Amino acid sequence: MNYKLDNLTNNPLRPYSRFEIDKVFNQIKAAMHQEAVKRGNGNALYKDCYTSKILNGGDTYDYEHIYGSEWVFTTYKHLLTDGQIAQVVNCPDNVGVTLRKINQSKGKINPEIWLAQSIHIQNNQIDLVWAMDNVQKAKSGIDQLVKKFTFL
Repeated sequence: MNYKLDNLTNNPLRPYSRFEIDKVFNQIKAAMHQEAVKRGNGNALYKDCYTSKILNGGDTYDYEHIYGSEWVFTTYKHLLTDGQIAQVVNCPDNVGVTLRKINQSKGKINPEIWLAQSIHIQNNQIDLVWAMDNVQKAKSGIDQLVKKFTFL
């Protein structure tokens, strides 16, 4: 089996790889940073996708896949190529910014499961309405792009 060829197909047995995902993610992060700098007149300003608090360029934040890349890959590898998965993972509704401690706390966990645990909400000062709205937008954005790629 030729891995390179299989990696370009929707072979459900192919291994998880972040190569294509990270190429697109780096482009998305650069574009988001440019917009944040414009918004902040030279200082990057973001709105945390879980707390709704404003984050400044000097804050310790991460760009975040609301639904993690491994979850998207595992869920859709039987339908999509790695290039398509990279687009789905990095759809604008699925990429946000959050404090690093929140990103590390959430890790690869499905955001709905993570947000269902009150300890995370309390420890991270989560704005549950804001966070769940972003989770639903991410899920909708992912679903729409998958449908586009699969013509469903």
